[in-house]
Amino acid sequence: MAIEARRTSNTLHINMGPQHPSTHGVLRLELELDGEVVVSCKPVIGYLHTGIEKTFEAKSYLHGLTLTDRMDYLNPMGNNLAYCLSIEKLFDCEIPERATVGRVLLAELTRINSHLVFVGTAGFDLGASSVFLYCLREREKLLDLFEWLTGQRMMTSFIRPGGLASDFEPEWLTACEAFLDEMPKNIDEYESLLTNNPLFKERMIGVGILKPEDAIAWGVSGPPLRASGVAQDLRKTNPYLGYETYDFDAIVADGGDCYSRYKVRVAELREAVKIAKQALKRMPGGSVRTSNRKVMPPPREELGTSMESLIHHFKLFTEGIKPPAGEAYVPVESPRGELGFYIVSDGSGKPVRVHERAPTFANVQAIPLMARGALVADLIAVIASMDPVMGEVDR
Repeated sequence: MAIEARRTSNTLHINMGPQHPSTHGVLRLELELDGEVVVSCKPVIGYLHTGIEKTFEAKSYLHGLTLTDRMDYLNPMGNNLAYCLSIEKLFDCEIPERATVGRVLLAELTRINSHLVFVGTAGFDLGASSVFLYCLREREKLLDLFEWLTGQRMMTSFIRPGGLASDFEPEWLTACEAFLDEMPKNIDEYESLLTNNPLFKERMIGVGILKPEDAIAWGVSGPPLRASGVAQDLRKTNPYLGYETYDFDAIVADGGDCYSRYKVRVAELREAVKIAKQALKRMPGGSVRTSNRKVMPPPREELGTSMESLIHHFKLFTEGIKPPAGEAYVPVESPRGELGFYIVSDGSGKPVRVHERAPTFANVQAIPLMARGALVADLIAVIASMDPVMGEVDR
């Protein structure tokens, strides 16, 4: 593909992507090179545009939930959660404690799923292929758990407005606990292969440095922001789902380079395991669905005895839920940073506007700052360390 910008020197202008194995999706970088040194870098997006935000306007709120899974294939239940929290804010809806704790458990399992893919692919991109296989081994176990619970391995749509789609089986909770018990030694195994690997460190340390003031100025969030020394974790600074009652650390590093971003995510794997085990331990009894019949359908056993429940059931499945007119935004800490859905309701069964604050969209904009002055080969490490998912960039 030709680049239209005029040459101003003897530098070389080339494209990296949009089809390139290390860009983790259809991301194109326009590069200006002086030999092997990057003079400038310009991210070009739009190759995966799906029109998802516009599609929301033609869907009911519940049908729109299935779109959120597809925006970030590594964080489907985290996207479900952010979408549902905004809808529930419009309703001012109270969620049962079992559903709240269950959401924390599922959000942290999803974070483990996402960070496993990061650790595996970051090593793979830099030539350490064994760790990729080990990380995918644990990820398969997680996807098996998701399939057991929801019927789907990836696009689960399990966290619903008003609670969860169904309750946890005791056997599933036991299997989940066994998985979490094994994770610390598995993380030790990944670290034994990567953390002190001299070739891995050579490719990561001092590469792609992002200064804290630049990270803030460009709206970077999540592990890339914390790796630059900024202690911003929404689970600590703007707690939701009762995160303030869990014992965990917000991981912060001060290097700002690719290695710091790797170290932050590995440490967050351990913290996610710690939080998920606390959620399992405190899992209360009761329902996982709100008693607000304008949000969740009544249980089947009520339909034969209550005319009011029968009417609610009929209206929910023929007209959908209808949040009061207004607007809402509730951010959550996704594996990639601040994620939230800004939803505008006019009181009908379909949203007027749904806009996603996607962390990758902002994080990708900071790549030129990290690439300038680096070698072309360093771009592989820079992109890997940002852990982009392009589905949430091109909406």
